[in-house]
Amino acid sequence: MNGSGINGMTEIEKVGEFGSADWCEACGKAGAKMLQDANLPFETTWGFSETYLYPPERMLAEGRKLSAFHFMIKDGVCSGGDGAPEECLSLDGFHVSPVWGSICNQSRAIYDAEGQKQRGADEKVMYQDIMNYLGRKDIWGEKGGSAKSMSWPPVIVAAVTVGQGFHNIAASMQAPSPEYDGLPVTEMLVPVFSQMTEAQKISFLDLLAIDR
Repeated sequence: MNGSGINGMTEIEKVGEFGSADWCEACGKAGAKMLQDANLPFETTWGFSETYLYPPERMLAEGRKLSAFHFMIKDGVCSGGDGAPEECLSLDGFHVSPVWGSICNQSRAIYDAEGQKQRGADEKVMYQDIMNYLGRKDIWGEKGGSAKSMSWPPVIVAAVTVGQGFHNIAASMQAPSPEYDGLPVTEMLVPVFSQMTEAQKISFLDLLAIDR
């Protein structure tokens, strides 16, 4: 970390692209530290994992099996890092598997609660525009992302929203990905599908693993 940034936020070094091994390792460690710093009751058991579907091949270099990260607390021990181990997945908590390309770029946006709502609204527009373009409501079929569990106990929410908050820490560590160069985006960095050229739309749908 390097001093104070815009709006009083601490500047954090970018460590890698969204879903990369370096970024996932850093996010997992950061989440685990936030749980540790919260001094949670010993009996607290909770896990967080994100596993990204259809990431670019470069994310799985050197034999890496998954583009994913996790952090957890169990038996009084806080841990985290790259990957999504079964020990974490088996815990009650927040476990999701989104399509990499559908959330990559906007995950770099720094925001507060209102900004988070705006991101969600922008994403809703993006998906509606894609549905209109395809002429169907079922975008992915069985290929889409999923949510296994979305449990956020109050003590965990307090732990991961202290200070800058986990999202903004992770966003600050994320480097841009080239797939989004030149794409129209909202203030929250959500791609604007309706404003893309035809070539950009086709490329973007391929990035999201959406059949045309």
